[in-house]
Amino acid sequence: MARQDFNDLLWFLAVAEERSFTRAAAKLGITQSTLSHTIKKLETRMGIRLLARTTRSVATTEAGETLRQSLAPRIAEIDAEIAALMSYRDRPAGTVRLTLSDHALSGLVWPKLKPVLAAYPDIKVEFSIDNGLRNIVEDQFDAGIRLGESVEKDMIAVRIGPDWRLLAVASPAYLAANPPPQHPNELVAHNCINMRQSRAGGLYAWEFEKDGQEVRVRVDGQLTFNTSVAMIDAALSGYGIAYVPEDLVAGLIAAGALIPVLETWSPPFPGYYIYYPSRRQSLPAFKVIVDALRHGAGQAGANS
Repeated sequence: MARQDFNDLLWFLAVAEERSFTRAAAKLGITQSTLSHTIKKLETRMGIRLLARTTRSVATTEAGETLRQSLAPRIAEIDAEIAALMSYRDRPAGTVRLTLSDHALSGLVWPKLKPVLAAYPDIKVEFSIDNGLRNIVEDQFDAGIRLGESVEKDMIAVRIGPDWRLLAVASPAYLAANPPPQHPNELVAHNCINMRQSRAGGLYAWEFEKDGQEVRVRVDGQLTFNTSVAMIDAALSGYGIAYVPEDLVAGLIAAGALIPVLETWSPPFPGYYIYYPSRRQSLPAFKVIVDALRHGAGQAGANS
């Protein structure tokens, strides 16, 4: 393939990742017709169909997905090397892309970064809210923020928050009409407010533990959300039992608006970590973000 065709590959990668010609064209700053024409020419030159198009969606073919998986990490490496050149500037600069849950963002990450970013106006941060696991290399994120137990072993991981736990809660009105469960298995008889894991597409199986006994329960109910805030609002409105981070409902419990159930079945577990490939360590802007998020002064927390 000729050198001038590299740009066409970048445009293909944008469409493959956005799964939309409209969004990809907006991201690239070109017209949709120009993008569509370029991709068709690329497919013609390669003699392979890369994208399957319908009136509503765009998806990669088997060959297209193979090409996407090959291109994405290479482009990410080039981006990282270019960003590293920013270290020659007087101040750290560049864009840092993070994937994280809404709970991690609102309860931990944003409160820590808000005062720091004010001192570094040349650092840009893009937050992608997703409660499922993401392949940060393939999806071109600089880092992910997840619970310690979910971090991939080949990544550098730095602890950024304390231990915490999920807590099952319901409104007084709901529990007055429905006797509180005494064992996690009794949740199947209750109206529970479900959490859908957006990346995997499945419903979260509620996890409990007591005296070494682990229990996973597939609950059912009228409502399903993919954010904790909405689940809490539904619980307050009497729609059933929600299983949500304790720190988000502590004030509501203290005020009597929500009542915890199965509390002894909800032990604490390791909190959030930021994880990333080793090559990101050398980027000044990225180092500012990691240092700002690090839990405890001088705590390394790498894969521990």
